[in-house]
Amino acid sequence: MLLIQTLNGLQFGALLFLLAAGLTLVFGVMNFVNLAHGSLYMMGAYFGAAVANATGSFALALVVAIPAALLLGILVERIALAGLHRRDHLDQVLATFGLVLCFNELVRMIWGPSPVYAQVPEALSGTVPLFGIEYPAYRFAIIVIGLLVAAGLWWLIHRTRLGMLIRAGATHAAIVSALGVNIRLLNTLIFGLGAALAGLAGLMAGPLLAVQPGMGEPILILTLVVIVVGGIGSIRGAFLAALLIGVVDTLGRSFLPLWLGELVDAQVAQTVAPALGSMLIYLLMAAVLALRPQGLFPAAGR
Repeated sequence: MLLIQTLNGLQFGALLFLLAAGLTLVFGVMNFVNLAHGSLYMMGAYFGAAVANATGSFALALVVAIPAALLLGILVERIALAGLHRRDHLDQVLATFGLVLCFNELVRMIWGPSPVYAQVPEALSGTVPLFGIEYPAYRFAIIVIGLLVAAGLWWLIHRTRLGMLIRAGATHAAIVSALGVNIRLLNTLIFGLGAALAGLAGLMAGPLLAVQPGMGEPILILTLVVIVVGGIGSIRGAFLAALLIGVVDTLGRSFLPLWLGELVDAQVAQTVAPALGSMLIYLLMAAVLALRPQGLFPAAGR
């Protein structure tokens, strides 16, 4: 049971990382507060579910949903948000919150208010042997994809010219602009990359969750916790913090009722444990803010 729930925590952490990686780039490099990031996750889930249900092909959904989320992110940044980069964070919060409401109503108009369900691809519907247990192949695939994306982002950030510009723009944007780099185009590319990662997260979450309007808001809150714990602008921090938050949240919700049941009355434990379980990650965030406000693994120069 402990091993299964730990793997579930890693799978949840991999999904959180896909969201947190894009958001920490947007926040860390562009200094832009994007509350609509969860809506891009929701749109990726809808794109993937619509294509998969229409064609029966999860691979085709993968091919369609990620570029669609990328294009949507670029359009949103260029049309709605480009004029807000130099404004203060309150203006950005209000504008992107408005986008959240727009996206929620848009999916209700297109797909209706009822949840849409996506099926686990047939190739991943079985189990895989791990450490002496049989673990769902689809959940294991999410862990693998999270690791591959983390490796790809590390290569992009540390081994390519674009990554060099991203790292420089995170700490010295004015100097990078003065050297002739098109900061506007760089910001658009970063926003599009974050949207693509959010879309990938939504696509992968579709077969596990009900795809419905508003599904991006709860996960956005957890994503912000990951960024605070890991360190703003740090891909490494987002990766490690996402895994930590995923495991803490999953194990807390699974085992806290059992642990409390050994200490207090069973009825009291069943009443109190769910609330405490949902609070664990926020208590962790509060401890990190108190002891290390820059995050556990901050980006260089922060």
